[in-house]
Amino acid sequence: MAQYTIIATAAMGLEALVAQEVRDLGYECKVDNGKVIFKGDETAIARANMWLRTADRVKIEIGSFKAFTFEELFQKTKALPWEKYITEDGEFPVSGKSVKSKLFSVSDCQAIVKKAIVERLKVAYKRVARFKEDGPLFKLEVSLLKDVATLTLDTSGVGLHKRGYRVGQGGAPLKETMAAALVLLTKWNPDRPFIDPFCGSGTIPIEAAMIGQNIAPGFNREFVSEQWPWMPATIWDKVRDEADEKANYDQPLNISGYDIDHKMIEIAKKNALEAGFGDLINFKQMQVSDVTINEKFEQNGVIVGNPPYGERLSDQPTIEKMYRDMGRVFGQYETWSVYMLTSYEGFEKLYGKPATKKRKLFNGFIRTDFYQYWGKRPKRAEK
Repeated sequence: MAQYTIIATAAMGLEALVAQEVRDLGYECKVDNGKVIFKGDETAIARANMWLRTADRVKIEIGSFKAFTFEELFQKTKALPWEKYITEDGEFPVSGKSVKSKLFSVSDCQAIVKKAIVERLKVAYKRVARFKEDGPLFKLEVSLLKDVATLTLDTSGVGLHKRGYRVGQGGAPLKETMAAALVLLTKWNPDRPFIDPFCGSGTIPIEAAMIGQNIAPGFNREFVSEQWPWMPATIWDKVRDEADEKANYDQPLNISGYDIDHKMIEIAKKNALEAGFGDLINFKQMQVSDVTINEKFEQNGVIVGNPPYGERLSDQPTIEKMYRDMGRVFGQYETWSVYMLTSYEGFEKLYGKPATKKRKLFNGFIRTDFYQYWGKRPKRAEK
């Protein structure tokens, strides 16, 4: 099998998590801003798409070179072996971006790259007429950063956050990839109880359940590279069989999701049912001040939430009361760890104590902090 340079793209702040996932799959990697780079064959491409919970996309680097002029961009693009990737009937749109580069016109760069690829493929496929582009889709990108052009091919298609279970959502849904990241950052394991007191459409509890039963996040969806002749169906069959074998469908789970809005609870239940966790996650309408835990029986649990941030001034009194309630209610449970994601800068003061640790994350374009309050180790039960 051929070897490729594979790029797993990631939201700012999640690169280290994506890198750990890549290493867990058995591949050495290096970390850069917004991406993790590793080498692998066609099976590695399929496995990365199937298993990476916190990455946005899996791309192949076709080439990378310095380009100060349009002629340089054209010639160096044309020199790359495009016929290895794009079929004669392939559809190959080119997107682009340019940062701190002499070639700053993105539309011109896209047009030049497209033209160079067409010229290369005409020679390779002995064509004079135009390509119909009515076959498999090959999504290409030209990215210029400090005069270095990188040409990539997207193997995922729809972003990896689209797991396929979300049949409904609220006004500001958390991406599935970010929800998985929040769960992974807690080091939670399925032997411990898990609560999301602001569950909305259920994304965090569903991602926790998938992690708890080791279900591959890409198991119930398709990828654009499944249509490519050089990615045989046998590879995808093998990777899906591996995912099925590694899943632990019998793993018991103690996961609950609460929300003040009964409509969101109904949506969360439908999403959980679609994901295969209809009876395994407990969803209930409840406000945070009413959350109770029997710490004697449920020790060492984890509370993870993405509460409202109070972006509008009119919402702030309600938000501030909610954060105070959280501190009062959750502070009672010494053996439980609490993790909250918010952009509200005065969160610790309202919660009532400083976090054990804070981590900067970007929820979409919103800069947030992930406040971590680690619980005490529970006392061992007397024999």
